[in-house]
Amino acid sequence: MGSKIRIRESDIHSHIKSRMMQRGITVKEIEETLNEGWDAEDSKEGTLGKVFIFPYKAAWEGKFFEEKEVTVYYKYKADRFVLLTAKARYGKFSRRS
Repeated sequence: MGSKIRIRESDIHSHIKSRMMQRGITVKEIEETLNEGWDAEDSKEGTLGKVFIFPYKAAWEGKFFEEKEVTVYYKYKADRFVLLTAKARYGKFSRRS
């Protein structure tokens, strides 16, 4: 694998920042998903996606969850990294091999 993707403040649009807060996603989780995750099968044409499952073992919105699955969608536009969005699901997930 090539160099690791690092997220800069300028990579995160204000709309994405608010979605991250709503969904409980950190910049560190986005970076780890991009660098260690597997390809998201639901990415649309022209868009790339990565998925990673994190141990969570905490409450989210009043309910306890074992894990958090983070999916990050992005693209490259003229060789520039563009973060499109990130989403999270909470639960217990099958790990991809």
